[in-house]
Amino acid sequence: MNTWLFIRDKLNESVPVLLLWVLQSEGSSPGRRGFKMAVAADGNTSGTIGGGIMEHKLVEKARSLIRAGQSSVFLQEQYHDKQHSRDQSGMICSGSQVVAFLPLQPADVPLVDKLLHAFSESRRARVHLTPQGLALKDTDREATEGLLLRSEEDWDYTETIDQRPVVHIIGSGHVGLALSQQMAMLGFYVKLYENRPDLNTFVDNAFAHEKIVVDYERIDESIGDAPADYVVIMTFGYRDDKIVFRRLLHRKFFYLGMMGSESKIVTLMRELEQEGIPPEAWQHCHVPIGLPIYSKTAPEIAVSIAAEIIREKNRDLPTGRSGVTLEL
Repeated sequence: MNTWLFIRDKLNESVPVLLLWVLQSEGSSPGRRGFKMAVAADGNTSGTIGGGIMEHKLVEKARSLIRAGQSSVFLQEQYHDKQHSRDQSGMICSGSQVVAFLPLQPADVPLVDKLLHAFSESRRARVHLTPQGLALKDTDREATEGLLLRSEEDWDYTETIDQRPVVHIIGSGHVGLALSQQMAMLGFYVKLYENRPDLNTFVDNAFAHEKIVVDYERIDESIGDAPADYVVIMTFGYRDDKIVFRRLLHRKFFYLGMMGSESKIVTLMRELEQEGIPPEAWQHCHVPIGLPIYSKTAPEIAVSIAAEIIREKNRDLPTGRSGVTLEL
């Protein structure tokens, strides 16, 4: 969203902008689909398409195109190896990207304003990019996301405006506050839940995008099945943790974790088994939550949890690392 805000501000100042937009990414490409970087005619930039020499080259090309008065949308492939005879990015990490060059002029301010409004009002609004330009897509229509490339002159690309993954943080103590900040910084949409509406770390949490007061006994009414979402349980105490865990255990999430010491987790699991919930029911859960980095303070614990979530989120993405020790 920050990149679109940058674009709007520049266009309002009558400064043309060329938007670099990653429409497709394969292999160990540094810039994933949806990455954006705006290059303004005054030399300023916002965002990234992956960094390194590739980004530098494409930014310089964008600046040249702005000076030349580029007005049409076009695509450019970038190969991160030395096997291709053309469109080499200068990187050797393997993989490839398809980057769109989208010129934007002050006359496009109304469209950008509509896009920003859609971003704030609906997390399911979509943008549609073609050689003819950018448009908002009807949110009621189903659309396959990504790039459909028929030829250099015949293609279309659809993307949800707000692509931020959602993390539900249940419990807004000091760790909840630190984790809200960490996850917001990492580009997540943070939903914070608490049953104590006057708690200072809940009231003063400026990092959560939504703050929701709930009855933990009815938490499952506030959080339904969300197969792409991340859920972190860290309430005030053992009793509430157990209530929330039981209520959400059979919901569908990409990630479900609960904070606690090993002894607390063992006690909770024994009680659940005695209550008729078999161990198989929680094998998919991350308990205790977080990577074992000997964290002690609230910010350190937040880092350990965020690191585990990032590991799970990116587990199936190509990293360029085989896990095998290389011998030089």
